Amino acid sequence: MAACGTGDTGPAADTVYDFPIVFYQGQDAVGSETASLSELRGQPVVLNFWAGLCPPCRAEMPEFQHFADEYAGRALVVGVDLGQFFSLGNQDDAIKLLNELSVTYPAGYTEDAAVLPELGVTGLPATYFIAADGSLHRKWLGVLNGEKLAEITDEMLAQ
Repeated sequence: MAACGTGDTGPAADTVYDFPIVFYQGQDAVGSETASLSELRGQPVVLNFWAGLCPPCRAEMPEFQHFADEYAGRALVVGVDLGQFFSLGNQDDAIKLLNELSVTYPAGYTEDAAVLPELGVTGLPATYFIAADGSLHRKWLGVLNGEKLAEITDEMLAQ
């Protein structure tokens, strides 16, 4: 079931499925050790699903870190480890990857398996651009580079 995605899936307008996230790091940015996605409303969120043993996820993480630094205060990057659902590692693998790549943006995991069908996550990585009101602006299945991250986020912020 683990596979690279296929790219842009186009604009959307649905409210994003709400699920709990337990944070490995970045609690200061989100205000607690755990949060539901709905608790992050009020600010644009770039939600990236990844796994500790996912090579494409590893490849894009430095881009996400640079983007998170560049867009601080304008959009919140949140990484959610789904490795356990794709047989791509456990929490130790995820934390090891975050440390190896010096990732500092908020990242954690969820135990809510319903996130897969509810959000249509069929492979990793997968990124969801969520407007401040909680609506889904766009989703991207597959690896993203910094240029595309900025382009889609700027489009979302302009609305």
